[in-house]
Amino acid sequence: MKPAPQSLCLLRLSALGDASHALALVRTLQQHRPGLPITWIIGKGEARLLEGLEGVEFVVYDKKSGLAGLRALRAQLAGRRFDVLLNLQLALRAGLLSTLVSADRRIGYDRARSKEGHSLFINERIAPGGHHVLDAFLQFLAPLGIAGPPAPWRFPVPQDAHDWAAAQLPGDQPTLLVSPCSSHALRNWRPERYAAVADHAAARGWRVVLCGGRSRIERETTDRILAAMRAPALDLVGKDTLKQLLALLARASLVLTPDAGPTHLADAMGSSVLGLHACTDAERSGPYRDRRWCTNHYAQAAQRFLHKPVNEVRWGRRIEFPGVMDLIEVDEVIGLFEAYAAAADRRGRLPGWQPA
Repeated sequence: MKPAPQSLCLLRLSALGDASHALALVRTLQQHRPGLPITWIIGKGEARLLEGLEGVEFVVYDKKSGLAGLRALRAQLAGRRFDVLLNLQLALRAGLLSTLVSADRRIGYDRARSKEGHSLFINERIAPGGHHVLDAFLQFLAPLGIAGPPAPWRFPVPQDAHDWAAAQLPGDQPTLLVSPCSSHALRNWRPERYAAVADHAAARGWRVVLCGGRSRIERETTDRILAAMRAPALDLVGKDTLKQLLALLARASLVLTPDAGPTHLADAMGSSVLGLHACTDAERSGPYRDRRWCTNHYAQAAQRFLHKPVNEVRWGRRIEFPGVMDLIEVDEVIGLFEAYAAAADRRGRLPGWQPA
């Protein structure tokens, strides 16, 4: 067994969902190695999401900053050396950035998962295994002598964000929070299908809330959902900050979303997720804690669009083809909604909801 590290650098720039998985790694590392100095090279938006995380130094890199950003990163890391670098990102950009980090041990992915020259930038590999992304991330702790389940990994959220969320969602009415868009357009479900599920929830006495960012596709998708709905819904798209989004997700009874960042943010904040998966595998990229309420048509998509069985598809392959999300029918999603509601009724509460 190699000696315990006295300093550690983690490289994971993006995206929001993977920031959640990396947060679970950090919380687990802190649980087993309290006081270990941790430096995290991270993307700009992800740093805002994790602001307030104790015991971690963030070195922010904006991938849009070009050569100026590279020079700034080099200057921040100049003269520093770490015992361990955990390179959690397979992209070539991340590999090139990792050359700016001086570290004795440079731990990366196993050979089967390596791509984009990842093997050139590491000198140790994790063992194969861990189908879910978060389990794969936790594999990076094994070379440090750490094993076991992840520690709780809620995001730090300031009280003013919780107060704002409580003002938007007052009382104890069960709430379906719909976050309809992924950054990958082909992962998105049809607006009229979201509307049908939202109307069903409203007819059952649920409050329906739409959330999302400020992009054009999110605004247009939301407008189409609202136009197709018969029931009213609260439109918060483009009106929250990242910390306020975390607080909203924490108050939701159930979050309806495709494979996107809010899946994992909601999961981290303790809320249940009705995930829509067809072009990605729910068992790999669905909510880690509980995937009972998720669709998963990944195997069907592999047969239809790749013409091969799912066990022949490379880990992490996205089956992003026009029409792939149409494999998910409205009746299936309503059935999952009803199953969740029934389970919540049996427990006498709605998991994920937090009173003001």
